[in-house]
Amino acid sequence: MSTRILVVEDDPDIRELIAISLRRAGFAVEPVENGERGITSARAHPPDLAIVDVMMPGISGHEVAERLASDALTAGVPILMLSARGQPRDVDDGLASGAHAYVVKPFSPRELVARVTELLAQRPDSA
Repeated sequence: MSTRILVVEDDPDIRELIAISLRRAGFAVEPVENGERGITSARAHPPDLAIVDVMMPGISGHEVAERLASDALTAGVPILMLSARGQPRDVDDGLASGAHAYVVKPFSPRELVARVTELLAQRPDSA
């Protein structure tokens, strides 16, 4: 069974770039376009990892991370947060909301895949 990654990103071009990069690396990807769909999907079928954009209309990435981290069904899902905001305070805010890693846009697809791989390797059930 393939490792499943949920991608919550409102920009269709970035969402597609992420999905293509992860699929090429051998991951199963479920791309969704907003926070509400991301939360619904994660609750229905908890992913092995979630990539969440910070700035989205409606529910922000911070709220998505907080809700996933506080839900018993999804509390163990590592979250990688993506944002165009890269100041130290932005990174701190992302990590405080429940993210396990923070990648600043623009990012290299190779860097993203490496960070995903690192996070998955850190999961207690990955041994």
